[in-house]
Amino acid sequence: MENMVEIERIDLVCEVNNTDHHTLQNSADRLIVRRGLPFTITLHLRPGTHFQNGDNINFIAQTGPIPSVEAQTKAKFSLSRFISRSSWSATAEMSDSTVSLTVCSHPNAPIGVYKLILDQGEAIGLGEFVLLFNPWCKQDPVYLASEAEREEYVLSQDGLIYRGIPNRITVLPWTFGQFEPGILDICLQILDESPNYISDAALDCSERRNPVYVTRVLSAMINSLGDKGVLVGNWSDDYEDGVKPTVWKDSCSILRQWSNDGCRAVRYGQCWVFAAVACTVSRALGIPCRVVTNYGSARDSNGDLVMERFYNEFDENIADDSIWNFHVWVENWMTRPDLSLGYEGWQASDPTPQHRSEGVFCCGPVPVRAIKEGELTFKYDVPFVYAEVNADVVEYIKLRDGRVFKMGGSTTEVGKSISTKAVGRDEREDITHNYKYPEGSEEERRVYEKANHHNKLAQAGEEPGLHIKIKVTPDMQIGSDFDVYAELKNNTMVTKSCRVMFYAQAVSYNGKLGETCGLGEFTEMNLASTEGGRVTLRLEYAEYSKAITQDRMIKLLALLIDAETRDFYRAKKTIILDDPEIIVNILGVPKVGQNLVADLALQNPLPEPLENCVFTIHGANLTDGKPITHEVGTVGPKEFVTAKVQFTPKLPGQRKILIDFASDKLHNVETYENLVIYE
Repeated sequence: MENMVEIERIDLVCEVNNTDHHTLQNSADRLIVRRGLPFTITLHLRPGTHFQNGDNINFIAQTGPIPSVEAQTKAKFSLSRFISRSSWSATAEMSDSTVSLTVCSHPNAPIGVYKLILDQGEAIGLGEFVLLFNPWCKQDPVYLASEAEREEYVLSQDGLIYRGIPNRITVLPWTFGQFEPGILDICLQILDESPNYISDAALDCSERRNPVYVTRVLSAMINSLGDKGVLVGNWSDDYEDGVKPTVWKDSCSILRQWSNDGCRAVRYGQCWVFAAVACTVSRALGIPCRVVTNYGSARDSNGDLVMERFYNEFDENIADDSIWNFHVWVENWMTRPDLSLGYEGWQASDPTPQHRSEGVFCCGPVPVRAIKEGELTFKYDVPFVYAEVNADVVEYIKLRDGRVFKMGGSTTEVGKSISTKAVGRDEREDITHNYKYPEGSEEERRVYEKANHHNKLAQAGEEPGLHIKIKVTPDMQIGSDFDVYAELKNNTMVTKSCRVMFYAQAVSYNGKLGETCGLGEFTEMNLASTEGGRVTLRLEYAEYSKAITQDRMIKLLALLIDAETRDFYRAKKTIILDDPEIIVNILGVPKVGQNLVADLALQNPLPEPLENCVFTIHGANLTDGKPITHEVGTVGPKEFVTAKVQFTPKLPGQRKILIDFASDKLHNVETYENLVIYE
């Protein structure tokens, strides 16, 4: 056949293309591009061959095991004079024996691994490339206008995850590492292991055009319930056959373990680990993503949007509904052409397995605005997420003899201080206003009614009668003994004779109660009219150290009983014990390839020795993709433990080094330092 183009070699010009497509951090030796943006490759022709802009030069780009034009997993196009913004297209520039071929994908093409083929009667493979979502392209549903937000939500490999309780929010630095070697392939592998792909690969690959679909698949695949998902959830406090959820500091080690182990689910995760891994995979595929924490997160088991809590006198919740101290999910940025206008933007999606959606353990994506407006008919899973941030609470106490007393309740306890890391700064941004109108405002109550919440609770004002509240001191470092107080007030006209019980119990972040670690027996008291009183409870390290979990949380509960009327009053407070501080000095010149030393010190706050002390440091492009550990052995009570740990930066730019201290009695002590590495 005449005029056949014969090609000697093909240069995919990966470094230039990947730089243009914001994927150079992935790799310089593999073509990784974003949809709707042109890339250029060079064809070196055999001598004597000409490349004419003729009819016989056609191209095919195809993805998936069963490419087809109808499913949009295969595109056929020929050379044109201009690149199109609404279909696959190509242009060429010739010089002596080279051709610069520029190709641009459809901004809505399915993401995945593509083959590019030159078709002139017989097919010549021009190479493979990976196609990702493109937040830089206006025609892509994940388009994000702000460069600072793209830096944070697509390109940043580090972040901060918020935990704790609203008045004591704690920060966990996390390495997302979406550009670390091999991670992108694992993220694509997650899509290929999903039940959707296994049951109908052609349809699944075609649906990968749509970020709503991909987000929903990820929400199901990050947890292992019902599929070959990445992580097993465990809230039991027994992690013998796996890794404690609090030990993880980065997503890559979890993803690599899942992939290397034949897609066997990694043990164990809890909500923030599920969310962090979902964030890594979303960012890797090009969907802008952020991790969000909700404090006082309700889990409404019967869908009536009211949390009914029944307690026995020891404050154990004996109902199905539960409220977690905090719960973490992710938000992904995209348009929602499947819904009416106005519901584009951030979409909440929850990969923690606690809710079946269309038969699968996944949740979302839910437009955050639909939650704020109480639009519970929208897909997917709006009522479930609405209740997480907006349910009202009614509380009852049930005594051993079967009698039930109502103890009041709250319309403001659920959904507080909803938090995410601020753009470009290591600070917390409060995004509660995205999810709900101000508590108690007319709009918020209107939305609440609209969401079929007719059983709204009475607002609890300051009332006459007996009152009890818990006061704590600021210095509550782990290892010390300290006092907490129950303060009583008699706001009646008569002297009251009362009984007070005040005790402390270990608790973990999801509200699960552990052992008692401080118990005041019933104290009899007489309070004169408008008088106050106080009961002191001493919390001793010797007691609480045996009971608390790695969350270092203690729940305080005070019960006040009016001896005459038998009325109950209750106060409770969750406290978090302070960590010791890791003192960090970075020594050396922060340049690529130069050794730096992290000079670390920490004082053992405990009255007993710490065994098996280990410092670990970790950071994207600083520690070669894996943590560096330094064992320091035993350190005596109140003594300082020190270490010098060496690391070598690989790439210039803003970096975070995460430092973690662990031992037999004290783990998860964390800090981080920001570094600027120069060329």
